[in-house]
Amino acid sequence: MGILNVTPDSFSDGGTFLDPRVAINHGLALASAGADIVDVGGESTRPGSDPVPDEVEHDRVIPVIEALASDGVTVSIDTSKPSVASAAVAAGARIINDVTGFRSPAMVETASEKGVAVVVMHMLGEPRTMQENPVYGDVVAEVSAYLMRQAAGLRARGVPVDSIAIDPGIGFGKTVDHNLELMRHLDRLVSSGYPVVLGASRKSFIGTVLGGRDPGDRDIGTAATVVAGILSGVAVVRVHNVDMCLQAARMADAIVG
Repeated sequence: MGILNVTPDSFSDGGTFLDPRVAINHGLALASAGADIVDVGGESTRPGSDPVPDEVEHDRVIPVIEALASDGVTVSIDTSKPSVASAAVAAGARIINDVTGFRSPAMVETASEKGVAVVVMHMLGEPRTMQENPVYGDVVAEVSAYLMRQAAGLRARGVPVDSIAIDPGIGFGKTVDHNLELMRHLDRLVSSGYPVVLGASRKSFIGTVLGGRDPGDRDIGTAATVVAGILSGVAVVRVHNVDMCLQAARMADAIVG
């Protein structure tokens, strides 16, 4: 899954792809580099970020989704807003990737009515405050339990089990130690039977582990998380640098067999 942030303030590439024409070209480049899915988002969810109005997010992503989908690219919409998700599906998106884990009943209804696949992510709190002293008793158990509850809720509203994937939400309301603990025990999420999506690309815990590297200098560390994830059985890796991570993924797949 290649990341396409159509935002002015995302932590890694904010502003780079805000122009729709530039964003569309980058999305096509991600697909050409080997991305099976291009994940389009119009609202930054970096720590400390504030929400944007529905209409602003809509205007950022819909032209990009329409162009990519019309060119045969499988698109997911990275949003927590039901109105944006609905418009994105109408524009050609085939997956709703909700960082709030479908907490909103309206988002659950949208997923059920539209008949698309979903990615359910765990986030403690909200982006603006999620990194203010996040605390868990057992981060793996608590994240897993939350994801199972949300997936069960989607199934109860008619979303087919084989249309649901789960994401532990690396970096979303977690300390460095929490993120590493989740990485060590991804197999416990995989054992749930739901496909697991791993989105660790360029996250701050990688920079911390590697001595304070900036987001643009975290791709080798990201590739290590990709390999670790695949060795644990994850189904999808969500990354910025598709070419490098695809090589890492293919090598890990070969080792797994």
